[in-house]
Amino acid sequence: MRTAVCSGSFDPITLGHLDIISRAAACFEKVYVCVSPNAEKKNQMFTPEQKLLLVRKAVEHLPNVEAELYGGLLADYAAAREAVIVRGIRNGTDFDAEYQLALINRGIYPQLETMILPASAEYQHFSSSMAREMIRYHQPLEKYLPTSIIPLVRDMTEHKGE
Repeated sequence: MRTAVCSGSFDPITLGHLDIISRAAACFEKVYVCVSPNAEKKNQMFTPEQKLLLVRKAVEHLPNVEAELYGGLLADYAAAREAVIVRGIRNGTDFDAEYQLALINRGIYPQLETMILPASAEYQHFSSSMAREMIRYHQPLEKYLPTSIIPLVRDMTEHKGE
């Protein structure tokens, strides 16, 4: 079975993320979405459990996709599933960072492959940071987030701090 892993902090999952996951799902028999709590990232809006819930809701229409929380090394997660790592890139800066990570992962597990998918043109400017700003300022989210998660996002952020 050909298996892929798409990973990220998904704070929150955007249409750009979903595009990469959907394209991977069309190429692989099984895709795991590895939701990684990234303590290094500042200004996170959602808890790891909320991120997982949002990702699961966003991918529920993809029968060969499953989302899980994982706090360890992505290389360990992918190797345990004998999976290819699929990463999306928006620009040259993303490519440089992903290329370096791919080399590091191959240093840990020589059999571990990374496939890089360029972002679709309509999502090249997307980022979770931008989506968080749209959420904070109560802007329409339909252009940025999967429609299925918008009510959850609004509910999670409106009741934050209560």
